[in-house]
Amino acid sequence: MKIILKIQRFNPETDSAPRFQEYSVEADPNERLLDALMTVKRFQDGSLGFRKSCAHGVCGSDAMRINGKDALACKTLIKEVATRDGDTVTIEPLRYLPVQRDLIVDQDAFFEKYRAVKPYLINDEPVAAKERIQSREQRMQFDDTTNCILCASCYSACPVLSENRAFLGPAAIAQAFRFLADSRDRGFEARLPVLDDPDGVWPCENHFKCTQCCPRSILITKRINQTKKMIEKHKKGQA
Repeated sequence: MKIILKIQRFNPETDSAPRFQEYSVEADPNERLLDALMTVKRFQDGSLGFRKSCAHGVCGSDAMRINGKDALACKTLIKEVATRDGDTVTIEPLRYLPVQRDLIVDQDAFFEKYRAVKPYLINDEPVAAKERIQSREQRMQFDDTTNCILCASCYSACPVLSENRAFLGPAAIAQAFRFLADSRDRGFEARLPVLDDPDGVWPCENHFKCTQCCPRSILITKRINQTKKMIEKHKKGQA
């Protein structure tokens, strides 16, 4: 079938504002959108800029907005976004992050917030028997959050960031929970100042857009709410 890719183009070095450019592509309904983008890049317009790497939904490189929803191009099938011959698929870069070129965004702010929650195990206690033992049940408390690939889809999907760019964001909070819920971790106090902040966990309004778009099926909104409850319990304990 023939589809039209309506892609947002923008080169900050030469363009005064973003614009849309359309490309006609022959695509099989069972092909991935990434395949169609590669067809444009290879055979129609080599200047088109977008990120991609593993093409298997593992690296998170090709996150973008597809028909107004945040997703990975490599996990989006043509038939999911175009059902009839001649349909148009609108493709835009992730929101809230500066565009470097076309569909490529500068992720510095995203990763700065991610690093702020100290996304690593904190525990200075002596290890008794070579490793810190953890039961299967303890692991399952945070298991889904270990699947995060830092694609920033949830960040772009979050309505809160449209009004408050200082908000910590779903990905960072979910990764904070990953360690707060880890029975081996002792870093609650170290992460608390960033999380218990007006721009930390509290701006989340439970829109569930982050959970809906996550390519790894992480229960992000639930993890944010659990983090809020941890903080509230901590405060009650201090009162």
